[in-house]
Amino acid sequence: MCELLGMSANVPTDITFSLTGLMQRGGRTGPHRDGWGVALYEGRGLHMFKDSMPGADSEVARMIQGYPLKSRTVIAHIRHANVGSVNLANTHPFVRELGGRYWCFVHNGQLNEFAPDPGLFQPVGDTDSEAAFCYLLNEVRRRFPDPVPVEMLLPVLVGTCDHFRRFGVFNCLLSDGDWLFTFCSTKLAHITRRAPFGPAHLKDADLTVDFKAETTPDDVVTVIATEPLTANETWALHQPGEWKLWWDGEIVTQGRV
Repeated sequence: MCELLGMSANVPTDITFSLTGLMQRGGRTGPHRDGWGVALYEGRGLHMFKDSMPGADSEVARMIQGYPLKSRTVIAHIRHANVGSVNLANTHPFVRELGGRYWCFVHNGQLNEFAPDPGLFQPVGDTDSEAAFCYLLNEVRRRFPDPVPVEMLLPVLVGTCDHFRRFGVFNCLLSDGDWLFTFCSTKLAHITRRAPFGPAHLKDADLTVDFKAETTPDDVVTVIATEPLTANETWALHQPGEWKLWWDGEIVTQGRV
């Protein structure tokens, strides 16, 4: 299956360290050779980089790692295709505008016999992931034609994600640039880094960063991943059915279905 990566922070933060570890799993230390993508919010704007090449071999990935962009909210994905061919249209993240915001989504898992009715939002590619994203947005728009606070959206987000579990595995990350919503069907983990900061060493590459030298005492940075990315830190493992809403690196609310 695919692997996910997300970040929520209270200050613009460099994602290069975590992204470097993830890219190694894209064909070098892992089997996820069928494309990759990363979305980094800048205010209400969105930087998007995608490639259908393996992350470990991608020149675009090397460019991003050599030209770090800072963001408070990041979503990334490496693909191991099970539904849909290997091409750019099927590469995550998927993005749509809703309520004057860019909504960004990545999915890990497979939905069997999932054939939603068409709506305003329709998939461009032929993955179950993009079809699920469009279904979710159509549900949000149907229930809330006008923009509302994310707290009002949570019953729709959680209920729809729980509905998807009937069709198979559904781990996902979803954001509008301010908040980051995570849902665990089978596997997710996170780590929140705050003062006192220390060194972190990647599992998939010989790379160590001393975050004390890169941060201020007030920084809060949470990284979410399918599998822990570092070898010397303790990651919190999510339980099946567990969901969390993140803002500025902190959990705003959470629950389990």
